Amino acid sequence: MMRPIVIGIAGGSASGKTSVSRKVREAFIDTNSVTIIRQDDYYKDQTHLPMEERVKTNYDHPFAFDNDLLFNQINELLQGNDVEKPIYDFVNHTRSSETEVIKPSDVLILEGLFILENEQLRDILDIKIFVDTDADIRFIRRLKRDVEDRGRTLDSVINQYMSTVRDMHSLFIEPSKRYADIIIPEGGKNSVAIDLLTTKISSIITSNML
Repeated sequence: MMRPIVIGIAGGSASGKTSVSRKVREAFIDTNSVTIIRQDDYYKDQTHLPMEERVKTNYDHPFAFDNDLLFNQINELLQGNDVEKPIYDFVNHTRSSETEVIKPSDVLILEGLFILENEQLRDILDIKIFVDTDADIRFIRRLKRDVEDRGRTLDSVINQYMSTVRDMHSLFIEPSKRYADIIIPEGGKNSVAIDLLTTKISSIITSNML
């Protein structure tokens, strides 16, 4: 088996990283050769903390993630081994007791806030992408997502954005854009960028098979 292509997709919260990842996977759906791994599932386990302490965690700081586990599991996949990926429970603010078995594939997409910020992860990427979306659009998307999908209240989402999300984006995420090979404005709605990306992936897969 050839070494998988590893693509990193970073960007601010609700910038459209997931949309880009899904559209890339859909382009190769017939081959089942694209696996998406979300950095969000690698938030550190907090089962030892009471709920009132869990909610105080700064989830928009790099220290909130177990990037060592993510890095080790990516390396296992690169060596052709299955891994048991954690799943994060956003309602209870801790790691779920359930896990997901991930098998090696031709293309691994690492999607997350700090994929390009972390040097260890950055060094294993073949293609580095930053999804660049205006702050007001990101905030509206985040508000809708967290209330509808993650059981959050309106006030809690607004307070978190004002107290940590906005500052952490400026401090850690926006500067990581300089490491990107490709910057995609507006995420999954940018069909031209998606087409160019899938064409590049196809050419790499083809060349690796020769």
